[in-house]
Amino acid sequence: MSQGRATKRRDHRSPSCCQLTHTDAVEDTLRTIFVLSGRGEPASTSAVAEELQVTAPTVSTMLKRLVEHGLVERTGDHGVLLTEHGREHAQRVVRAHRLLETFLVRQLGMSWDEVHDEADLLEHALSDRLMSRLDNLLEHPTSDPHGDPIPPSRGGHEERWGQRLDSAGQGARFQVERVYDRDSDALRYLAELGVRPGVTITVLERAPFGGPLWIELDEHRIALGDPLTRLVHGRTL
Repeated sequence: MSQGRATKRRDHRSPSCCQLTHTDAVEDTLRTIFVLSGRGEPASTSAVAEELQVTAPTVSTMLKRLVEHGLVERTGDHGVLLTEHGREHAQRVVRAHRLLETFLVRQLGMSWDEVHDEADLLEHALSDRLMSRLDNLLEHPTSDPHGDPIPPSRGGHEERWGQRLDSAGQGARFQVERVYDRDSDALRYLAELGVRPGVTITVLERAPFGGPLWIELDEHRIALGDPLTRLVHGRTL
């Protein structure tokens, strides 16, 4: 491969705008901060480390680099926020990740609990040209299989996490819009129950003394524990 072609393929990994090589670790950290912030959760060192399953000192070192290169800024609560520049880079990674998840489910028939880790590997190698082709092939999807909105190639983006299922009142009709995708076992179980983006469930009651939340879906009574209800997001109809 010629040096010119190699350089062209690495453009999104070595942008001149921030003088920082965008390694897998850099992109994973930016995407994680983007997702945490979109959920309204503080992007602290410990939270980012937990999401990435690495040590806190590793994340601390990475955040220091990102601050130095103008991609994130410190907040008063020992966390970080993406700068406008950092958000542009993070949004590109998120777009690649969610397009890949959509491709893996639609075109390759993978289940929604399998695709997060695969997309995490592939997103770093996806060029802008290939991402555009993928978007065209999929006919410009607006959300991935988990209901996560796919950022546009240009312009603003809103995460829209909406209401969490565990906050819905008794008797409410709740439309599922998003399901948090980090727990593969939980996703597999929710799929077996039929709890997916687009379905409408009825909140029946919460069992006392920390018991499960009882819902009705397709005329079936289902008990969901708190760890599951916290993953399901949507809106009350």
